[in-house]
Amino acid sequence: MHRQIAGRLTGRVTKWLVLLFWIAALVVFGSLSSKLIDVQNNEASSWLPGSAESTEVADELADTVDPNNIPTLVVYYRDSGLTAADRGEIDAQAAEIATLDGVVEGTVLTPEQAAQAGFPAESADGQVAVTSLTFNFGADGWNAIPDAATEVRDIAQIDGVTVHLAGYGGQAADAATVFEGVDTTLILGALTVVVIILLFTYRSPILWVLPIFSVVVAYSVAGGVVYLLAKYADLTVNGQSQAILGILVIGAGTDYALLLVARYREELRRHDDRHEAMAFALHRAAPAIFASASTVAAGMLCLLIADLNSTAGLGPVNAVGIGVTFLVMVTLLPALLVIFGRWIFWPKRPAHGSREPNTTGLWSKVGSAIAPHPRRIWLVTTGVLLVACLGILKIDAGGMSTEDTYTKEFDAIVGQKVLIEHGMVDNSNTIQVVADTDQIAEVQQAVSGVDGAGDPTDPQPISQSRSYFEATVDADVSSQAAYDIVDRSRMAADGVDGADALVGGGSAFYLDTKEAATRDNWAIIPTVLVVVLLILIGLLRALAAPLILVGTVILSFGAAMGLSALLFDYVVPLVTDHWPEGVQVDPGFPLFAFVFLVALGIDYNIFLMTRVREETATHGTRQGSLIALSSTGGVITSAGFVLAATFLVLASIPFVFLVELGVAVALGVLLDTIIVRSVLVTAINLDLGGKIWWPSALDRKPPVTPLADGATATADKPATPVSAQEW
Repeated sequence: MHRQIAGRLTGRVTKWLVLLFWIAALVVFGSLSSKLIDVQNNEASSWLPGSAESTEVADELADTVDPNNIPTLVVYYRDSGLTAADRGEIDAQAAEIATLDGVVEGTVLTPEQAAQAGFPAESADGQVAVTSLTFNFGADGWNAIPDAATEVRDIAQIDGVTVHLAGYGGQAADAATVFEGVDTTLILGALTVVVIILLFTYRSPILWVLPIFSVVVAYSVAGGVVYLLAKYADLTVNGQSQAILGILVIGAGTDYALLLVARYREELRRHDDRHEAMAFALHRAAPAIFASASTVAAGMLCLLIADLNSTAGLGPVNAVGIGVTFLVMVTLLPALLVIFGRWIFWPKRPAHGSREPNTTGLWSKVGSAIAPHPRRIWLVTTGVLLVACLGILKIDAGGMSTEDTYTKEFDAIVGQKVLIEHGMVDNSNTIQVVADTDQIAEVQQAVSGVDGAGDPTDPQPISQSRSYFEATVDADVSSQAAYDIVDRSRMAADGVDGADALVGGGSAFYLDTKEAATRDNWAIIPTVLVVVLLILIGLLRALAAPLILVGTVILSFGAAMGLSALLFDYVVPLVTDHWPEGVQVDPGFPLFAFVFLVALGIDYNIFLMTRVREETATHGTRQGSLIALSSTGGVITSAGFVLAATFLVLASIPFVFLVELGVAVALGVLLDTIIVRSVLVTAINLDLGGKIWWPSALDRKPPVTPLADGATATADKPATPVSAQEW
């Protein structure tokens, strides 16, 4: 029945209908995909759940302090000291900056005005002065801030004076610059890498076009669907999730294409009619592809239970991408392959009746090398991977300062350093303290004694019963020092009984984000493991094999993280302009790396084990494992290189989190395809034999044992020579 359905999808008439359907979908959804950047929500405040203390503060201040305000600092520096002429020019420039679109009226303060307001804006050595201002572009602030920053920089020019744009405005402008055009850059880079690998894999100058066209269709349609969900279903999409969407669709789509084309090529050697060959190929490959896509999509959807809205939004965004990619790769790609016929494989056309080359290839030899001593091999391999896991101890997931967020020193970071070096405070970074009005004075007094917090401002009412005040934070907004100041401020404010005090602000937001990410790690990682295990149990109809596979993937994840930590500590700093000391990672990095490595890493085991199960029915588990390894080894290795290369493209973005994620996932995928799947899993299969299918009845016959000389023997059958083709 399944083969009949597969045959109908690629029949002599339906293949053209499938092609027309996807061309229409490309036209409709492709135009929407180009608008995806318009519905991105990169506002930091939208990332946290409503239960976070900093979110509660932002909600209470919503009618008093506009959440779309972007405090910005213009930092002037002259090594020999600012002159009177410089100061006059700074005042004149402040007046001109105040006229720019997006600058909130009355927020531009010259150094002298800031000093009068209680924020010293000129250094004691006279070398640095700061003009402060606030931008507000409404909810479109992320997209508008780069142009506004350029206008400020064009105005703030004085001969001999170095000018930097710092504060939240400068940081937002730099971040927007980092992600500007990143989607196009990533897609083109990933596609280029994939084309090169496909050319090498297929050894055909034309075959690669069909998978690449199918992947482009999948990405465009997925982007359009995500756009509609973001616009009308309140799905959170940001620059980070859009970047990962493109990489995931290209990598996974190409993997599915490699598996399908390899199986189709096998069937073309067995069937004269290409439509019949594709029907058999789809019938046998589609379940593995479906299981793979389901695993990745389910793993992504587990992110929905995250506290962080940004993490929760990443789940459905990428689940949609994987779902669309699966549909494209099992409908459009097969239709294209049968439309173009055998000649698309030129110059190595798989003729009907020709010999299958995989039976004597590299992976057949690897299997033969493992067969004599499988237990020794899987024990040694496990030991080596466990040693590699020790590198995890070097990872510090406490978060990174603003300075360590990027692999380059952007203007806002340099400006921040100038302020610190000259004993000045970034007055755009404050704690915001909300409390009951009748006790606000007590809370203010309590917070005024907090080490690292500046003098509190005068309390301002926000309702009939609530008031608030602010105090500067004498540390980088996302540093541990700032987090400590927030913690001390919260303890001091909470010490005032009955005040119902809350502490928010920029550093509080980052602290709450860190704590939410830690909670998400503990909640989501076990959930993903359970979901993946259940899918494997349903797919393989066994319990032992799924437990073994999940164990190997966890081991692979640990080894990938450990080896990545060593790379981050000793290698990556040598090839980047700027890199954090030690192995500092974003609090969300372990979760993202785990989800991608487990969901994607299990793919290759699915591709292998579904073939093992298929061959076990005829040849037994041990011979079936060797046949599966030799048959799928080449395509799975190619798929691994494709996925690793596409994720490694993330390292081209000067954003430390994405560099670390790209390197870790790429390394983990290579470990999965080359070591875990080919050596570890195969060795365990050969050692345990039919026991891996417990408690199912599969392979209850006497075990088939491959011998070193290429023969087989069972308990009731003497050894007889068999050829590689028969295996």
